[in-house]
Amino acid sequence: MAFNGVEALALIARTTPDIAFLDIRMPGLTGLEVARSVPPGTRVVFVTAYDQYAVDALTTSATDYLLKPVDDERLQSCVQRLRSLPPPAHQNLATLLDQLVAHKQPPPQRLQWLRVGHGETTRLVSIDEVLYFQSDSKYTTVVTADREQVVRLSIKELEDQLDPEHFWRVHRSAIVNARAIDEAKRDLRGRYVLKIRGRKEELRTSEAYAHLFRHM
Repeated sequence: MAFNGVEALALIARTTPDIAFLDIRMPGLTGLEVARSVPPGTRVVFVTAYDQYAVDALTTSATDYLLKPVDDERLQSCVQRLRSLPPPAHQNLATLLDQLVAHKQPPPQRLQWLRVGHGETTRLVSIDEVLYFQSDSKYTTVVTADREQVVRLSIKELEDQLDPEHFWRVHRSAIVNARAIDEAKRDLRGRYVLKIRGRKEELRTSEAYAHLFRHM
C-alpha cells in the first residue's frame, strides 16, 4: 500500500506486482501518471469516485475502472475478469538487458561525513551523530546532541546523499535521523510532533510526510 503517487510508482517498480489498484487523484503523481509508467507485466485497475476520468483511463490500457463506493458484486466481477485474462506477455529482450545492466551497477554512495564549522574552524562530523537537519534557504543547520552548526548544503542536496532508511524527510525544511526519534505524537490536523532524543525542542511534520509515522 502506498500513500501517494510517487510512493506508488516506486513500490510498483520495486515489487513488479501482477495487478495494481490505483486511485485517480493522489498527491505527487496522479493515478493516470503512475499508470503510464508501470512495467508491461503489471495490469492496472482504477478505483475512484470520479467517472469523468474513464476515457483517460482507457488510454493507459487499464484493465478495469471501478467507481466508489465499490459494491461486492462489481468487485467480484472485476476479480473474475482478471483471473480469466491470459498472463501478460514477457518483456522484450532489450528491456531484460537493461534490467541486467541496472542490477550490476554499484549502489549509490551515501554521505558518511560532514564538514561543518564557523569562520576559520572546520570539524568533521560523522553522519551517525546527526539528530536532524533544519534548512534555512541555501544553508542548513546540523543538529547533534551537543551543538548546532551550519553547512552550505540545501536540504534537497542532503536528502539525495543520505540513506533514506535512516534519514527521513519530515518537512520541506527538515530531515530527521529516525534512530533519534523518541516519540511521535499526532495532533488534531493529522500531523506529528516529534520528540528528539537528547534535545528539548520538538519537530513538527507536515501533512505530506505524516504517513511515515502512522504505523509506528
